[in-house]
Amino acid sequence: MGQDGGKGSILEAVSAYHDRAFAPRPFVPGSTPVPVSGRVFGAPDLVSLVEAALDFWLTAGPFNDRFEAGLAEFLGARSVLTVNSGSSANLLAFAALTSPLLKDRALKPGDEVLTVAAGFPTTVNPILLHGCVPVFVDIELGTYNALPGALEAALTPRTRAVVLAHTLGNPFDAGAVAELARRKGLWFVEDCCDALGSTLGGRQVGSFGHLGTLSFYPAHHITTGEGGAVFTSDPVLAKAVESLRDWGRDCWCAPGHDDTCGRRYGWEWEGLPRGYDHKYVYSHLGYNLKMTDLQAAVGVAQLARLEEFGARRRENFRAFLGMLQGLEEVFILPRATPGSDPSWFGFPLTLREGLPFTREDLLRRLQEAKVGARLLFGGNLTRQPYMKGRAFRTAGPLEASDKAMRDTFWTGVFPGLTPEMLAYSAGVVADFVRGRLG
Repeated sequence: MGQDGGKGSILEAVSAYHDRAFAPRPFVPGSTPVPVSGRVFGAPDLVSLVEAALDFWLTAGPFNDRFEAGLAEFLGARSVLTVNSGSSANLLAFAALTSPLLKDRALKPGDEVLTVAAGFPTTVNPILLHGCVPVFVDIELGTYNALPGALEAALTPRTRAVVLAHTLGNPFDAGAVAELARRKGLWFVEDCCDALGSTLGGRQVGSFGHLGTLSFYPAHHITTGEGGAVFTSDPVLAKAVESLRDWGRDCWCAPGHDDTCGRRYGWEWEGLPRGYDHKYVYSHLGYNLKMTDLQAAVGVAQLARLEEFGARRRENFRAFLGMLQGLEEVFILPRATPGSDPSWFGFPLTLREGLPFTREDLLRRLQEAKVGARLLFGGNLTRQPYMKGRAFRTAGPLEASDKAMRDTFWTGVFPGLTPEMLAYSAGVVADFVRGRLG
């Protein structure tokens, strides 16, 4: 047995096991499912996971440090803090805006926050949980994002923040929104959970706002199983996010470390005994939302393939778009926001008016053919059951959001799809349309 206690031979065996257990299987049209998303991994991912397991550092540790540092380098952010999900990332990002560290700029109950009606609930839910009022603006069909002009028209003296997601990886005009936030003194959060690697004007999404969020659920651009991250270049916001993530404590020592500040028993706090242990001083109403080192180990391996995954998503999107170019009279085809290069999360389609079939008719056919499809998340969130009786405001009619709720769906472009799968999926859509139109 070598100096590593046999770890090397174990990891070699793990790599060989991966090649046997997860060997690619042939695609059989109509039999093999074509999912909208899924995990894409190789032997290095499994090896990294097992290496972390052999180290048995179960909480955030060395792999998490590497993962956070790698993400920070890719994103160009000063601080990246991993968490246990993208939803937790959104919760912490918004909670940070209520931190007493921000003094007079901290958000308070009753403050209005601009967001879009057509999206995923956990982009909006933190606004409600903190007693603020979401103000819903409509989207633009085709890009499925809010237009900056609609956001500005929705402003009132009570507006204090903007929280928006880059829909299906397609960036909204974050530069214009950042300028609006600067002019009006608003906080700006970019939900990048579906958009890691998307760029706008050559800049990574998430770099325009005060805070950005990511998800590493298996559907997303890289995966750690469950997992997410909050990133920022503002040191005050980073301190708030870290405290909120780590039980609300004021101490910033990493797990397994003590007295980083050199004065663990030398702090004074009003209401606490003199010299109270800094590890047990709580300055925020916090949680425990950390990532484990096992998850981070997978993230380190996945991050090495992020550029490759993004290239595959773009290739698959272009290929699918080319196959459906003759169906513009049936569908509103997706288009990238001007100046952007999306790392597409999915391929959205919206049925035009006056067709002799419904979205549900087409979705049933796709299901029969084992082609995965999803709706545009919650559609118009103001119509969801959980929104009844809650305080919110709509900025004008939400006609496009209602249209998306009735007639929009999306299919997959993730790196696990082969050209044969894409061609089959497009063929199912095209054959159905031809059959119904006659």
